[in-house]
Amino acid sequence: MSLKETVLMMTRYRAWANARTYEVVLKAPAEEVTRERKTHFRSITYTLNHVFVIDDIFRAHLTGTRHSYTSRNTTECPSVQELWQKQQALDAWYVNYTEGLHEAALDEVITFDFVDGGQGTMTRSEMLLHLVTHSQYHRGFVGDMLNQIPIKPIATDLPVYLRETRTGKD
Repeated sequence: MSLKETVLMMTRYRAWANARTYEVVLKAPAEEVTRERKTHFRSITYTLNHVFVIDDIFRAHLTGTRHSYTSRNTTECPSVQELWQKQQALDAWYVNYTEGLHEAALDEVITFDFVDGGQGTMTRSEMLLHLVTHSQYHRGFVGDMLNQIPIKPIATDLPVYLRETRTGKD
């Protein structure tokens, strides 16, 4: 498997895993989704908002545009329904973006500024793969918070994705 095929598979996997997470979160009682908990980003919605914000920041890095974020989350948090609409659009953007990249572009180095200060340097493929692992990390926190409700999260593991997409199940 080439680097492009790997990055594209992982970008598609990320979109699939986000959809499965939101499938459960959107069915949860609204007061539980916004309830403050003993977790870094306070609630399920703020955790999902953080994932969206980082995705949006890295879209700006990848496209060489500016973003308006001054931190890794926002003061006000959109509703989970609004977040899901925004995340779906961004997930589709990332899949389309990755599909359109040439293999050589994945090795291109991009220098950017972190919102909390300092400069970073990553290749396009490193950025795209970072977003996969970053969202998976935070979906784990969301899964833990869902278990506290208690609502059982849906598995978002890579082997489950591969099984379902290779057999045509969604």
